[in-house]
Amino acid sequence: MEYALEIKDVTKKFGQFTAVDKLSLAIPKGSIYGFLGPNGAGKTTTIRMIMSIFHPDEGHINVLGHSDAAAVKDRLGYLPEEKGLYKKMKTLDIVSYFGQLKGIPPKKARAKARDLLEKYGLGDWIFKKTETLSKGMGQKVQVLGTLVHEPELVILDEPFSGLDPVNVELMRQIILDMKSQGKTVIFSTHVMEQAEQICDFIFLINKGKKVLDGPLHEVRRSYGNGIHIDYNGDGSILRELKGVSRINDAGKTAELFLEEGVDPQSILVHLAGKLDIRKFDLSEPSLHEVFIRAVKGDHHV
Repeated sequence: MEYALEIKDVTKKFGQFTAVDKLSLAIPKGSIYGFLGPNGAGKTTTIRMIMSIFHPDEGHINVLGHSDAAAVKDRLGYLPEEKGLYKKMKTLDIVSYFGQLKGIPPKKARAKARDLLEKYGLGDWIFKKTETLSKGMGQKVQVLGTLVHEPELVILDEPFSGLDPVNVELMRQIILDMKSQGKTVIFSTHVMEQAEQICDFIFLINKGKKVLDGPLHEVRRSYGNGIHIDYNGDGSILRELKGVSRINDAGKTAELFLEEGVDPQSILVHLAGKLDIRKFDLSEPSLHEVFIRAVKGDHHV
């Protein structure tokens, strides 16, 4: 597997405060990779080290085969956490300007900027000053400015922050489009649902330490020690099951959380003949549940 980014045993301190502690990650090329965690967990510090804004106190970072992001800056797209636009510039001019900063000739940059703005619903705002845009529109303009030079690796720090549902959906589409073009996309968020819908891989960080990382479906499956059943009959028998740590019984439908090592099929065998089981599915927890349990150190709840 080829990697767009490799982080090895990286630590970053500010005085006595350890912002990132012995972090190692490998980001596969062509993937959507979510940096997840609560505010202040270390996501932005990690991103700034990737971009060589900060330098690690220990460890190494390799970006597109180079130890310094500055060496491949024209192959990178970066949307920082602190967002802002030149208010008096027109929308088309500012996206074109971002492209020119990355070495695109002015005429070509302007054409590419126009294509992007029209593709993502900003065609009517091309000649409007950015100060007239809503927050969501302004954020889209900044993201498009990040993409206009067609970078190989795109890093977006909290791209969904402050967006309404319509613009959240459009931002998701922009990210998915980047993947379809073969780009690698890293984005940070503290809202698990956003990552759950589009990420191939995730990394959870809390208090500067990696809690877990890996393919999204494998992470969820590793915490998926649950069963969903639809049934007819007296549900009180569910309370008598051995190997079940918790039950959410709504009557006719129930969620059973199993203790470590318990085979779900043994539960089905035990219930056969005692309840009319209409549906029996293994259930995977939401990413929000995974994060809460992982932070608590409780893999099997």
